[in-house]
Amino acid sequence: MRFLNLCLLISLFFSTAAYADIDAKTYTLKNGLQLIVVEDHRAPIVVSQVWYRVGSAYEPPGISGISHMLEHMMFKGTKRFPKESLTKLFAENGGDQNAATSQDFTYYYQSLPADKLALSFELEADRMRNLVLTESDFATENQVVQEERRLRTDDNPQAALFERFNASAHLTPPYQHPTVGWMNDIQQLTLSDLKKWYEQWYAPNNAAIVVVGDVKPEAVYQLAKRYFEPIPANPHLPQLKKQIEPPSIGQRTIEVNVPAKVPFLVMGYNVPQWRLSEPSQDPYALLLISGILSQGNSARFQQDLVRKKQMASDIGASYSPYTLFPDLFFIAATPSQKTTIKGLVHAINEEILRLQRELVSKTELDKVKNQVIADNIFSQDSMEAKASQIGALVSIGLPWQTINTYIQDIQLVTPEQIQAAARQYLTTHRRTMAILKPVQEGSENVHSKK
Repeated sequence: MRFLNLCLLISLFFSTAAYADIDAKTYTLKNGLQLIVVEDHRAPIVVSQVWYRVGSAYEPPGISGISHMLEHMMFKGTKRFPKESLTKLFAENGGDQNAATSQDFTYYYQSLPADKLALSFELEADRMRNLVLTESDFATENQVVQEERRLRTDDNPQAALFERFNASAHLTPPYQHPTVGWMNDIQQLTLSDLKKWYEQWYAPNNAAIVVVGDVKPEAVYQLAKRYFEPIPANPHLPQLKKQIEPPSIGQRTIEVNVPAKVPFLVMGYNVPQWRLSEPSQDPYALLLISGILSQGNSARFQQDLVRKKQMASDIGASYSPYTLFPDLFFIAATPSQKTTIKGLVHAINEEILRLQRELVSKTELDKVKNQVIADNIFSQDSMEAKASQIGALVSIGLPWQTINTYIQDIQLVTPEQIQAAARQYLTTHRRTMAILKPVQEGSENVHSKK
């Protein structure tokens, strides 16, 4: 299993003249399942992904981590496809499979020879409704997830800091708890909880299938009808309430004391996401601000704080405009040995003030735009990445065609919009700051304050 990466930064100039829009065919089955097919005949392979509109943001208090736990259990198999046969079946047919859970969605994917697509559909249709869930499998996998949490979070100082930081930075529940879940919740999950979650969310009218590869859309549609259309829709599918962060009225600060080798700093600003109902250039301006600050060796953080002033050994900014709920603009940094956290915070503040006081030059902005566009174009060179971009968008309620307007939206951002976004969103009263202060082994593990 793996979690989704936020982004891959590529620093090079790329002309957009050769860029072609994605041409996808879309279908909706009678039971509400969406199907999106993209022809890509460069190789005789196909990527098939099934996306469910459920992730950790959907989880109420007390059962955090249940979406991730169910992802694990989906590989235990069905009566028709027992768990022992799944890996062997895909290996024998020259393919592989995996899955990922995020805050906003869960998806399952296979890569196969193009003529084996029916195998993927047959498997996914069967386990969409016929998953076998037993107490013994649940007990075993629950221990696996607990150990995963210990290795990835509890024994990882920076991950532990991010977890406490997120819990403090979000005032509304969806993004407060970690995707893997709080340990106490994982330990208290029951098989009954899991069955209810599966029956509630794993339904065709809460799913989308994305297929990219050496296929013909109409043939894929006929396959989808054969395997998925007999599955009934869930007429009682829950509808998420709209969540809006309350207005920020002051900085929140959290301090985490755990055994670690070096200090670490995370700063996050509450910012909006891109919404079809209220389109705005602000999210794209924030995306470009993250590039101005940290994309490539010529970015401001790297030039000023790493090389020139030598105040940070590592620093970066990140932001995603495409999320289900309002999220954060992140800055994460490791101070150099000669710098204190206080000094590094001051230096970061100076960089943000510079964005607020001075217009970024057209030359610098164009360079960052080219880097961001290059990143986007190169990511689409992979069938898996192209399918993932489509699936992630439709899973949060955005049209997949958003991919085709992305470059235009980036190019339209002006220096004035960069400055306005920095002034409006990168302010102290919107900020949560988390500081990792290393302690000796045996000291009190975690102390935090708001």
